[in-house]
Amino acid sequence: MSSPLYERVDGEQFFVELVDRFYAGVETDPVLRRLYPEGDLSDERRWLALFLTQYWGGPSTYGEERGHPRLRMRHAPFAIGRLERDRWLVHMSAAVEASAAGPDERVELTNYFASAADFMVNTDR
Repeated sequence: MSSPLYERVDGEQFFVELVDRFYAGVETDPVLRRLYPEGDLSDERRWLALFLTQYWGGPSTYGEERGHPRLRMRHAPFAIGRLERDRWLVHMSAAVEASAAGPDERVELTNYFASAADFMVNTDR
């Protein structure tokens, strides 16, 4: 059996850096930035890094602090259509490509993010 992706990418720091790269793109994207509150996005960065860390086999800090992820429920207040999905994937895919993940891990991450992005679409607009 293969070890968790969390271990294969050397742990939590990988996800912190991935999320930082992702949000660097979000901060300058007019389509996505309007979905976030004003400010530096530090809370959003922290929650996403903790979620990904837990999802991929790391410590369960996210669950201990926030409970079940309930991704669709947490994102329900935001209109997420194909445009938002596509822009989100552009930035997350770029973050994965710029990461130190190996080829197998990149495929695993990319497949998950594409599926998660599709799952979050909640409007036809």
